[in-house]
Amino acid sequence: MRLQIRRMANAGLCDATTRGPMSDPIEALIEKTAFGNQTAYKELYRRTAPKLFAVCLRILNNRSQAEDALQEVFVKIWKTARQFDRDRARGMTWLIAIARNQSIDVVRARKPAPVSVDDASEIPDDLPSPESQAITSDDTRKLKGCLEELSTQHGIAVQKTYLSGWTYQEAAEELKVPLNTVKTWIRRSLLALRDCMNR
Repeated sequence: MRLQIRRMANAGLCDATTRGPMSDPIEALIEKTAFGNQTAYKELYRRTAPKLFAVCLRILNNRSQAEDALQEVFVKIWKTARQFDRDRARGMTWLIAIARNQSIDVVRARKPAPVSVDDASEIPDDLPSPESQAITSDDTRKLKGCLEELSTQHGIAVQKTYLSGWTYQEAAEELKVPLNTVKTWIRRSLLALRDCMNR
């Protein structure tokens, strides 16, 4: 009952003096989402989608599957937000667990059905050709070289926001610079990378 009252207070459905304001905005958004607050749900997506996508991508190692998994993650968040209990887990920890479990389910579903020996000759070869592998390898080396041309902090900002799922705010806090500075660094760095890759 106390948990229900707390959630109602944070969702603006009863007197917020039942318990003091929550210090974690993610937890507040989850609890408002539990009561069907679509504005809170959209804000929760805006704040957490990059990090949850990074979790999915790290496990699945496939961008398209990670995007599909992320959609399912937020469907589950919408449906199960009432199960969140901030006395048991931090908001972001709870969300990451959902993303991780969804991604693991996708990995398990990847396992191919058994194929008989008689059908083996008809299985198409999906491996990339040596030419395709060479092109991909060259692109990877070139990108690595272009990243090394950036200053250390600029390179970190780009890699962490685009490869590790950091938000701009997290990058600013980690690099100890203003948010607008990080945004400027990343914008200029991406232009520099594009020019470098086109050389």
